[in-house]
Amino acid sequence: MEGELGLIMAGVLSHTGDMNHYMAIFIGGLGGFAGDQIYFYIGRYNKDYIYKKFRHQKRKFAIAHLLLKKYGWPIIFVQRYLYGLRTVIPMSIGLTRYSGYKFAFINLLSAWAWAAITITPAYLFGEEILQIIEVAKKHWYLAIPIAGIFLGSVWYFFHSVEKRLEEKKNAVFNRK
Repeated sequence: MEGELGLIMAGVLSHTGDMNHYMAIFIGGLGGFAGDQIYFYIGRYNKDYIYKKFRHQKRKFAIAHLLLKKYGWPIIFVQRYLYGLRTVIPMSIGLTRYSGYKFAFINLLSAWAWAAITITPAYLFGEEILQIIEVAKKHWYLAIPIAGIFLGSVWYFFHSVEKRLEEKKNAVFNRK
């Protein structure tokens, strides 16, 4: 979430002329790329640490591994949009024998696409975003309930998606 907020800010700053739009996409993509590369290599070279540190996340690692087996390289491209699995998927892929070069190439393209998809709408709708911020400044007391409703909705959505995935996984394993 922090990365997206930074990219949205870069889009708004590009809109106001304080930042170059294309450079913001380029640098934002490199930042996302570097983060996922670090997670990948943590998985590649620190398997014992991951198994010990993330023992409560075994289910997420299993889901990430199943997604990689089922979908292959496209999961690398979309992993940055999968809430709750965003850091787990690169580490999980690092635990496998997946090519580091192939991961890096797909990850770089994905990071630049992610940056463009996030920055460009903020660039195009920068004036509207600035107007919303002005209204929020005047009516700051509404921010907490609105943020609570928004975050609760996001949590509910992803929780229900994860629950459905878990039910499908259990149905597959129970058939065997």
